[in-house]
Amino acid sequence: MANATPAPDVVPEEETETRTRRQPPYAVVLHNDDINSMDFVVTVLRKVFGYTVEKCVELMLEAHTKGKVAVWIGAMEVAELKADQITSFGPDPHVAKNGHPLGVTVEPAA
Repeated sequence: MANATPAPDVVPEEETETRTRRQPPYAVVLHNDDINSMDFVVTVLRKVFGYTVEKCVELMLEAHTKGKVAVWIGAMEVAELKADQITSFGPDPHVAKNGHPLGVTVEPAA
């Protein structure tokens, strides 16, 4: 007769609470500049975000009067992509040779 080996104690799985941590939102912030034309700013915003002309004009004027404006808010990776797309347009081709791309930063949304 074989020795019966005791069965190991079966420990029930601990209940673990899994929570999806949401990443905080980030803003694509457009900064005012006095080099690029207002038309160029509106064109870039339309192409990058697909906004209406009216919305782009509103955002451009807010950046012009307040110094900066959040033009888009969402996930950090997308915000970084949108900021890169804005700068990839380069300077306004209709301004003097000392032009520069639109000033844009990615910042935690308030």
